[in-house]
Amino acid sequence: MEIETKDVEHLANLARIVVSDSEKEVLRHDLGEILTYVSQVKEVTATLGEKQVGRLHNVMRPDENPHAAESFTEDLVAAAPARDGNRVLVKKIL
Repeated sequence: MEIETKDVEHLANLARIVVSDSEKEVLRHDLGEILTYVSQVKEVTATLGEKQVGRLHNVMRPDENPHAAESFTEDLVAAAPARDGNRVLVKKIL
């Protein structure tokens, strides 16, 4: 996909960054390659359909054998600079 210099300038404006003319040319080329790659990934995804890509599933482990309540409290609170019983003291921010 061909990216124009005005597109790079618009993206730089959105990102609130200053881009030199030489950087614009490099970015124009790189963005074109990125968009070409993304379109290839879209094609593969469309070809595979729901067989391999896009299938939703939970990747989190089941919550089995949790630690006993307060088993690490003392270690964590002891590492804090200030404490009040089993609570960490912090500066008031409001």
